[in-house]
Amino acid sequence: MTLAFSDLRRLIDERSTAFRAAVASAPSLDVQVPTCPEWTVFDLVQHLGGGDRFWAAVVGAGPADAPPAEAVTRRAAVAAPREREALLAWLAESTQLLLSALGEAGPDRGCWTWWGASQSPRTAGGVARHRVQETAVHTYDVQVTLGAPRPLPDEVALDGVDEFLSTCCATPAAWPHKPTAIDFHATEGPSWRLTLDGDGARATRLPADVTGSGPDAPGVSVRGTAGELILSLYDRIPAASLQLDGDAGLLDLLRAWEPEE
Repeated sequence: MTLAFSDLRRLIDERSTAFRAAVASAPSLDVQVPTCPEWTVFDLVQHLGGGDRFWAAVVGAGPADAPPAEAVTRRAAVAAPREREALLAWLAESTQLLLSALGEAGPDRGCWTWWGASQSPRTAGGVARHRVQETAVHTYDVQVTLGAPRPLPDEVALDGVDEFLSTCCATPAAWPHKPTAIDFHATEGPSWRLTLDGDGARATRLPADVTGSGPDAPGVSVRGTAGELILSLYDRIPAASLQLDGDAGLLDLLRAWEPEE
């Protein structure tokens, strides 16, 4: 599932609105976020809003081999207001800066991205797709802090598994372990395979009739809702809480892998 650019922008707006609603309900901006234990709610807001402003500058600068100076300056100088109402207004403005930059650029305009030679495009569309996931997962973080986590919206989660594998996992850098594959099966229907070998890591969609047996069997398969798969990939819930078949240690190897391209 790959969402249209207009849907990506809509979802950034919707998830940011949900994020602000959760922040507005937090008992204190200084409470620790269990899923990001080094951060308070305020820290998380500053991180997400600062990220929106950074990517707005990146997208606005167009094609580049390094983060544009304006984006770096925005990231370094980010200072969100401490008062809650002003903080929420600052966050809303941050999101609008990103949405405006994306709208002006269109989906195919090139820009710098940190994911380099992955399977995700280095375009405004690629940025929009990733920011949907960033905003959705951090919304979940604040909801966990409130003791009221909600499942990720279906369209966010279904696109998110593919986006994570293509952006955060895919690389031409050689896998330093025995060649293998990891399959991810969403109970909603779609499945994906991450192939890991000397040629790097590659994500592909699996046909519906693939059973994962015989010579093409993966080293491990992971089953759950798309939302559960995403939260596990982002280390928000343990992989052990999903259905695992095969060598679960491969997931630890994947998590610890820091390829140098």
